[in-house]
Amino acid sequence: MKHRYIFFLILGIDALILLLETSELSISYREASMLYGDFSFLFFIEKLSISFFGQNDFALRFAMIMFHILSLLLFYKISKRYVRHDRDRLWLVLVFVLLPGVISSAMLVDSAGLIIFFLLLFVYLYEKISKPYIYLLLSFYIFIDGGFAYLFFSLIFFSLYKKENYFLVFNIIAFFLSMYLFGIDTQGLPKGHFLDAIGLYSAIFTPIVFVYIFYILYRRYLTKEIELLWFISSITLIVSLLLSFRQRIDIEDFAPYLIMALPLAAQTFSSSYRVRLKIFRGRYKTAFVLSILLLLLNSVLVLFNKNLYIFFDKPQKHFAYKMHIAKELAQELKKRGIYCVQTDRRMQKRLKFYKISRCETYLLSAKSTDDNSGDNVTISYNNIAVYNATVTEINNR
Repeated sequence: MKHRYIFFLILGIDALILLLETSELSISYREASMLYGDFSFLFFIEKLSISFFGQNDFALRFAMIMFHILSLLLFYKISKRYVRHDRDRLWLVLVFVLLPGVISSAMLVDSAGLIIFFLLLFVYLYEKISKPYIYLLLSFYIFIDGGFAYLFFSLIFFSLYKKENYFLVFNIIAFFLSMYLFGIDTQGLPKGHFLDAIGLYSAIFTPIVFVYIFYILYRRYLTKEIELLWFISSITLIVSLLLSFRQRIDIEDFAPYLIMALPLAAQTFSSSYRVRLKIFRGRYKTAFVLSILLLLLNSVLVLFNKNLYIFFDKPQKHFAYKMHIAKELAQELKKRGIYCVQTDRRMQKRLKFYKISRCETYLLSAKSTDDNSGDNVTISYNNIAVYNATVTEINNR
């Protein structure tokens, strides 16, 4: 029973930190484009949230945080099938919570958090409900997001392995229908991004965790210990790496699938650790402690990233720069009694969320943070200037 209390304590602390973090981020151009773009499932969810809580950062990120919390509950339930000991399951949950990619998916309004939740829901329900309901669930996935095409593709191989012909035909149809509805980006000249893809996976999972997951998937292939989670993770990983030889991949479409391998990794690690005598467990403890410390460090950097500007000669090099500035800029403009400006396309769309509309009265022009001439609007974090612009009243006479 105490393990359940610890789990809900982790869940509560995680949710509290994420809710507090909503005030630290501004809407990005990509999020604004989704919010003011074509209809999609995520668009519908976000509009619903904003209609309840108003047009603010909390409303913008609340839905993704809720998907994250539900994902954590499902992940804990699923882990019981693979990890016997309660303490090991809690460590697995902690790893899941601390993964930089999982934290990002809980905060950013994109498809990653959505895909993680619905993948976990499918895995949890696959052995819980009868096949007709699984068909119904997967049929719903076809219309949610194009990222689920990789789930259908993985299930094609899973169906072949299990010799389930009806499930095979269904997933072939679902895959091609998803591709027809959402397509896949193959524009531009072929160019290798394999090392970029490896780097992105390492950043999302941390190098130690990513290498271990890769090792587990390969080891289980050799030992024929392959099942649903293995197919979902390994097939999608192979597809992403093959595509990376030609083009830059959208990592948020692929990384959620690799997260599904965490219970397999925990199962193998736990059994390998416990089968050994205590005097031979040292290297396993060392590797695990290093992984947790690295995850903690990465999580702190992600959550408190505004303090990192001091290490960059140019603010634009900061990994979260695109998630900053807009909210503070809107607040500063409103203090000056300015509620509409004309500026570059990206910032214009971001400011729209904070109720700064477009007009021909004021011109907002970004310039170097070192330029102190004129009537400037400067945004600073911890006394470090990260954005500088001039606001000029346009004479329309």
